[in-house]
Amino acid sequence: MSKGNAGGDLRRFYVIFAVVAAVGLGAVGFSVGSNVMSQAASEPIDLEGIEDLRVLTEMATPVVVGEEDAPATIIVFEDYLCNHCATFSLQEKPRVLEALVSTGMARLVYYDYPLNPQLGSFIAARAARCAGDQDRFWDYHNVLMRNQTIWGVKENKIPAFEEFAETLGLDTGAFNGCLNSDMHAESVTANLELARALGLPGTPTVLVGSGQGMSRRLPSFYFDVIKDAVEAVVGGS
Repeated sequence: MSKGNAGGDLRRFYVIFAVVAAVGLGAVGFSVGSNVMSQAASEPIDLEGIEDLRVLTEMATPVVVGEEDAPATIIVFEDYLCNHCATFSLQEKPRVLEALVSTGMARLVYYDYPLNPQLGSFIAARAARCAGDQDRFWDYHNVLMRNQTIWGVKENKIPAFEEFAETLGLDTGAFNGCLNSDMHAESVTANLELARALGLPGTPTVLVGSGQGMSRRLPSFYFDVIKDAVEAVVGGS
């Protein structure tokens, strides 16, 4: 598990989760920078007003899979350079999607948590969201997780990210233009700040809650633990 130095306690989570439930968790949105030909944004940007938890939760942009009215919500925070996140994404998440999300028991809400943005996890998160512009977020997400040891060691990661897009058959012109800009920098930064506001200690972090804002952080990211938590919510425990 990758660890951060975020402070705070879970009481903040209860507040923020309640706010999220009130304002709604929409599908992934896209924040467009002012100049698509600007240098690729590789680190968090300055955001205004995020001291207000409602403002922060509205700026944070998750990627959501599943029915909006599912009784349980599974919230996941991941870093693209975290090896345990790769284990969750490639081994545990498929089971979660098949057994819990596709059956309508839960929806999956994904947030970026780039613990070490200067090492490449921030721009990796942006790259996945650029692929999301072409409805290929999860395909690209999994490629990044599967190939951590390839792109993670490169000083200049952009060529590797562009090659992944080409391998997936994306419109490389659109993808490269998005990557080499500040598109989605606001969303990824807000997601990072949300994780910090929650006091999350590292990645992957998985939380399970209900639509009424009750939630808890799970002790591990394994399927059986998530399944038990979801069943407790669905059963009214």
